[in-house]
Amino acid sequence: MDRRRFLSRGAVVAAGAAVGGPFQGLVAGAAHAAPSAAAPSADRGRPGTGGYGPLTPVPDERDGVVRLHLPEGFHYRSFTPAGSPLTDGGPTPGKHDGMAAFRGRRGTTVLVRNHEVNGPVGAFGDAARAYDPATGGGTTTVVVDRYGIVEASYVSLNGTQMNCSGGPMPWGSWLSCEETVNGPDVGNDFTGADNRKLTRKHGYLFEVPTDGVSTRVPIRSAGRFAHESAAFDPISGAVYLTEDNFGFASGFYRYLPPVSPWVGGRLRDGGRLQMLAVRGRPGLDLSAAQRPGAAYDVTWVDIDDPDPTFAPGTTNDQAIQAVGNQGRTRGAALFSRLEGAYHQRGVVYFVSTQGGATAPGEAAPDGFGDGRGQVWAYDTVTRRLRLVYESPTATRLDLPDNITVSPRGTLVLCEDGDGDNFLRGLTADGRIFDLSRMEPVAGDPGAEFAGATFGPDGHTLYVNVQSKLGMSIAIWGPWHRAGF
Repeated sequence: MDRRRFLSRGAVVAAGAAVGGPFQGLVAGAAHAAPSAAAPSADRGRPGTGGYGPLTPVPDERDGVVRLHLPEGFHYRSFTPAGSPLTDGGPTPGKHDGMAAFRGRRGTTVLVRNHEVNGPVGAFGDAARAYDPATGGGTTTVVVDRYGIVEASYVSLNGTQMNCSGGPMPWGSWLSCEETVNGPDVGNDFTGADNRKLTRKHGYLFEVPTDGVSTRVPIRSAGRFAHESAAFDPISGAVYLTEDNFGFASGFYRYLPPVSPWVGGRLRDGGRLQMLAVRGRPGLDLSAAQRPGAAYDVTWVDIDDPDPTFAPGTTNDQAIQAVGNQGRTRGAALFSRLEGAYHQRGVVYFVSTQGGATAPGEAAPDGFGDGRGQVWAYDTVTRRLRLVYESPTATRLDLPDNITVSPRGTLVLCEDGDGDNFLRGLTADGRIFDLSRMEPVAGDPGAEFAGATFGPDGHTLYVNVQSKLGMSIAIWGPWHRAGF
């Protein structure tokens, strides 16, 4: 339970958002690709199937420790492990999670990185600047080269909580999402930590510019719920939001800002929050197993009170469902644990971590949802939702979490499963292959991949290992040989 256009103005470009590719064809042609979309072969990296070959242990170029298993010809370097000094003087916080890569100066990459720290543990960095000095989540910004050599690192947001994922914005910022509704007005969450020690309400979006630090002012109209990821669509002008409500149904949202973010280069508060519903089928449960190529026409229902303040005695379970329940009373669809999301050419792809059905012989995962993962695609022009992929078994894909896209249009899926965790590729024709397996982290069986994002030139895949401590990793190699 610790669980078509995207150009930046100025010198910064969101790498994961600016990439074109053929993946949209899988959605457009799903009727022809239905067998592979439902149960594609597990390629395990076999040449000719989109993969790069078998995985073997590879030593870290930083210290020689084996942390990843990779195909032949690939290398990596870890950097900024938890506790190591930032160049602004403080220690690197732990629980590295969602992340995005932006173009920096002189060939560098700017990484804005979440830290999913829960509880009233005190803020890292300068507590006087923190949104809530009692909480230990936030973001750090790291400037690196193509091989993971750090040039600068600093605190860019602090005093937030459970910063899970977010999304790169094309005007040059990262939206960091709080995956919680903790606050002094809410009962304690699953950890039992004392929420009375908190000084502010949590559960919001915070904008972090890539060339500076956040104002630490939440975007309250975008909702107070268990936010996971954010993806901006320039066609509709909306920010699409996923919700990871572990024990209960989750929703797919969009935030319509009052002013275009291109005006002033930031996301404004005071807009409208809505939730996806399937047209003509109110309350449809999309967390259940779907037929191959399943598709639905959708509509959007308004959330009247996106930023509730709760009466004394409100439990955490009640609070974390409050915003979503407003949408569900109006017919919003039910999903299971919506996590990673990104936008490409008018389509928002997003992951349902526990969507689908339990495979024969397997146990259902804990929490809401019985499957091992779904990938959905929402076309912002046609307002049509389509299933891209549903995992038939944990050996194919086990609880996908964060996602990104490669320069050639292949999805990269970070696993959050119960056993070995992989980085997996999902090709444009619906085939799964393995890119990397994480070496088990001593004393932390819950360690997982998170925050995968390609650098601006496609040379390097940056990814986080989220563990009790955590670190970031730069991976490079012969991407041209196969699907990435």
